[in-house]
Amino acid sequence: MATGASSAASRSRRPVGKVVMEGVRDFATSSPARFAILVFGSLVLLFTALLSLPIAAADGKVTPLADALFTAMSTICVTGLVTVDTATHWSAVGKTIIFIGVNIGGMGVLTLASILGLAISRRLGLRAKLIAAGDSNPLRVHGGPVNEGQTVRLGEVGQLLRTVALSTLVIEAAIAVALYPALVMAGITPLNALWEAPFYAAMAFTNTGFTPNPGGLAPFADDYFLLTVLMVAVFLGSIGFPVIYTLSRHYWHISRWSLHTKLTLITTMALFFAGAVAFLSLEFDNPGTFGSMDAADTTFQAFFLSAMTRSGGFAVVDVGELYGSSLIVGSMLMFVGGGSASTAGGIKVTTLAVLALAVWSEAQGRASVQVFGRRIPSDVQRVAISVLAWGATIVAVATITVAQITKAPIADVLFDVISAFGTVGLSTGLTEALPDPAVYVMAVTIFMGRVGTVTLAAAVAATSRSQHYSLPVERPIVG
Repeated sequence: MATGASSAASRSRRPVGKVVMEGVRDFATSSPARFAILVFGSLVLLFTALLSLPIAAADGKVTPLADALFTAMSTICVTGLVTVDTATHWSAVGKTIIFIGVNIGGMGVLTLASILGLAISRRLGLRAKLIAAGDSNPLRVHGGPVNEGQTVRLGEVGQLLRTVALSTLVIEAAIAVALYPALVMAGITPLNALWEAPFYAAMAFTNTGFTPNPGGLAPFADDYFLLTVLMVAVFLGSIGFPVIYTLSRHYWHISRWSLHTKLTLITTMALFFAGAVAFLSLEFDNPGTFGSMDAADTTFQAFFLSAMTRSGGFAVVDVGELYGSSLIVGSMLMFVGGGSASTAGGIKVTTLAVLALAVWSEAQGRASVQVFGRRIPSDVQRVAISVLAWGATIVAVATITVAQITKAPIADVLFDVISAFGTVGLSTGLTEALPDPAVYVMAVTIFMGRVGTVTLAAAVAATSRSQHYSLPVERPIVG
């Protein structure tokens, strides 16, 4: 009895900070996915409070909660959708808060959680490595064995985190240096260009799409160099940190590229060119978009629009003027998004690649899915199907809800909802006019799209349960 009392007294004398740290560490250990969601949710609340401050607004007044929350969600989740004009509503302080937020959010849910775990534990232990590695291989958020061969191995997670930090810093700095003279030549004063260049660089690499100047990219519509730099930055941000890590190690040795890297690059380029051809074919005679341009302008703008619908969020033409057929093409591209563990959203290009390879293998009567001399296991295929199903369900529910609240045209609602889910930032103009209830629905859609369907599914599951028996097989009729 005395021993129990002594132990209780010893616990009561422990510093509160240490107890809190141990509690956070235990929570992170038991559920890395939930810990990551908690981290992002906390960041959204923090930035909502910061953006609500009078000093963050250009008029010196408190920003309404719905607008502050939505902007914070769009910032942390690197989306770019807005309910208030970024250039005119926010002060220099507010734009600085947004700049910091997109760089924090661009590192990714699980990568960010691993860095915080590293700060807590003072070292990159197995737990932190598992959290970080989950961002390069979502299967690790589930229990059971995982093949490490095609992603980033646990022993390389520390190097991956350094790649995340260094690539973000180096790429954004290089993009800012390239953009500065272009902005000055476009009429931006040299002093303003000093902060607009890094702002645009951050928005491009993180695939966010906020613009700091009135009119967005309209003043630079004919500046092919500036728009090309933005496209390159969006591409680098959308392929994912694991791909950047692989390319940095084996740039000229394609045979050493992981299967994930090959599938990401091939699918990304295929969608880029397919989207450009589709927009070029559908919009060449549209007087509201490409109809008044010559052949060279039309071709370039088609490629730019294709790149931005993948998750970039910048727009030169008025998206609201696109034909309905082009809105559908854009919605499809936004739904797919970019690469895994990238600053892009969507269901990810590797998910699409795995599903396409599975369909092709089934059509050829193969027992397994094979590509580039590798076999894709069935658990990866199941995750791909789950991601597609969850993504489609989220988009469907959000579209029905927003359409019911606003009574707006369903094509516009669907486009903006998918833009929110894919964290793209393009809009037909609907989002800025949404009532508060619809704004909150869109904010939740952004959060679910950025956190990721795999992470959400893992967070919902309380524990991983193993089943030591199998049930009798019976085959339902499919198709």
